[in-house]
Amino acid sequence: MKTPKRIEPLVEDGLVDEVIRPLMSGKEAAVYVVRCGSELRCAKVYKEANKRGFRQAAEYQEGRKVRNSRDARAMAKGSKYGRKNQEDNWQNAEVAALFRLANAGVRVPKPYDFLDGVLLMELVTDGEGDVAPRLNDVDLHPEDAREFHAFMIEEIVKMLCAGLVHGDLSEFNVLLGPDGPVIIDLPQAVDAAGNNHAFKMLERDVGNMAAYFGQFAPELKYSKYAKEMWALYEEGKLTPQSVLTGEFKDPEDEADVDAVMREIKAALADEARRQAALNAEDEPKDREPPPPWER
Repeated sequence: MKTPKRIEPLVEDGLVDEVIRPLMSGKEAAVYVVRCGSELRCAKVYKEANKRGFRQAAEYQEGRKVRNSRDARAMAKGSKYGRKNQEDNWQNAEVAALFRLANAGVRVPKPYDFLDGVLLMELVTDGEGDVAPRLNDVDLHPEDAREFHAFMIEEIVKMLCAGLVHGDLSEFNVLLGPDGPVIIDLPQAVDAAGNNHAFKMLERDVGNMAAYFGQFAPELKYSKYAKEMWALYEEGKLTPQSVLTGEFKDPEDEADVDAVMREIKAALADEARRQAALNAEDEPKDREPPPPWER
């Protein structure tokens, strides 16, 4: 097929020999199967901001480092230069996350290179050499669902130990390769320690996995792995070898601030009513008019 314009620099630099076919087009990028020497790989071409459906929400940006104060000011002002830097920062996040997670042993596509908004990485295939399906396209036996869910929990733990939360994990961005699930689509990955929304995103990621695999093994829907692993993470005790149970009991002394405030307001209202009643009793009652002989 004709080489897409955005991939031409990779061909000119000898990184890509041939574009075979389009693989998919999503909300943030278009992906192509390409030939690099004797290997098939994929090229992820990021869409421009005005053509992309995924919003760079502030909660995902929190905690991400910007190269210098000039860039930070430009991004805050929304200038043309600032928008360009924001785009670069957004795209570079996935590249950095892929290298970081691959080094941590997380099952993600192996990244090879990144040039002019195009990410060159491993093409994940099934056992027969075809492109691996997404989880949402697969029907599972209960035993397989339990096995894959346990594997995904282990991978999420490894990610958290590497300091990252996927942030948008679901059955739509997990491929099923010959050796099990492979996590993809990471531009929205957040820093676990530097983002105040990290636990909420982790809980959502884990919940999405429980909901999907729970279709085939219903008991998985009631597991509480997110709270369990986050508690260990906050205590500095989480490791890739941590054995989780899927059960978590909130501390008995954990305060429910809203409930406490409701109790306080109710007590104050009761006291106000009691005082009003006492004051009414103390007030002098209207006396009967005196008889005529006393006037």
